[in-house]
Amino acid sequence: MRVFRIVDDSMRPTLQPGDLVVAVRGRRPRRNQLRVFPDPRLSTRWLVKRVGEVYRSDRSVIFEACSDNPAAPGAVDSHEFGWVPAENSYRVVWRYRPPSTGDC
Repeated sequence: MRVFRIVDDSMRPTLQPGDLVVAVRGRRPRRNQLRVFPDPRLSTRWLVKRVGEVYRSDRSVIFEACSDNPAAPGAVDSHEFGWVPAENSYRVVWRYRPPSTGDC
């Protein structure tokens, strides 16, 4: 189990910057699930995306990673980096949105 903090707008309105998600490793990806996985282009960065199509073979499972808000600045998904191996991904099981700290 891991906790990740959302830092950009690519998954709005479902997730927004500052939200926290709790994710667990394992289980096969299913369409419309939220998954967290290492960015295929920068392994030190993690991405949260919605599962599109899923392909299963005898040896592996890969999935299409889709942004809810693909027009957001800096948003990337499978359109840029291809399908994602499921083996290193986490399934989001809970989201926490901290209360706003704005003035009263």
